[in-house]
Amino acid sequence: MPWYPDLATGNSVPPRARWGDTFCRWNRRLHYYLGLYLLGFVWLFAFTGLLLNHSQWRFAEFWDSRKDTSADREIAPPPPGGDLAQARDLMRQLGIQGEIEWTVTRAAPDSLQFRASRPGQIIEVNADFARHKATVKRIDLNAWGVMRLLHTFSGVRLDDNRNRRDWVLTSLWAWSMDGVAVGLVLMVVSSLFMWYERPQKRKLGIIVLALGFLSCGWFSVGLGWLY
Repeated sequence: MPWYPDLATGNSVPPRARWGDTFCRWNRRLHYYLGLYLLGFVWLFAFTGLLLNHSQWRFAEFWDSRKDTSADREIAPPPPGGDLAQARDLMRQLGIQGEIEWTVTRAAPDSLQFRASRPGQIIEVNADFARHKATVKRIDLNAWGVMRLLHTFSGVRLDDNRNRRDWVLTSLWAWSMDGVAVGLVLMVVSSLFMWYERPQKRKLGIIVLALGFLSCGWFSVGLGWLY
């Protein structure tokens, strides 16, 4: 089995050592560049998490500074079909884009109420097909409201099967968050490997790792034992 020269020292090393060095090098690169790519997303969720935890911070209040507008618009009754198809037809007529949310149960076939949401904007539509009119209420939020809503913007609700993702940008955002989650897992795994390959740091690392698992376990499981 041939040996290969080590690029750093010039000495010959066995293939296993060569592949180990290659893996370590690519593991560090993955950790660095993945961390740089995810930096903006991590900061966004960290900052918006602080806003959610401290809603009393005056500088971040957004609901009181919202802008409300309301107007009656002429519409053509949408073709017969399901609620989602008719809502999309009304949005096309009104020039609205966003994630459709069902806020009330449909009371009559000649009327339709729904909400179209996207970060920074909420539009409520109350359509009356018999009168060929729709009342459109629009709520615009400031930059703090946009960032805060991005933290929880998913288009789905666990307790409501009627609301599903129906806007392509909502799905794109959800896929991006899946990518961020997978990227963070990869960063943690690469961090574990880089820590393990430094024997002089293992003892302190084990202590810190154990403390982290204990803290996480306390909040996710232990608090439930108090009741």
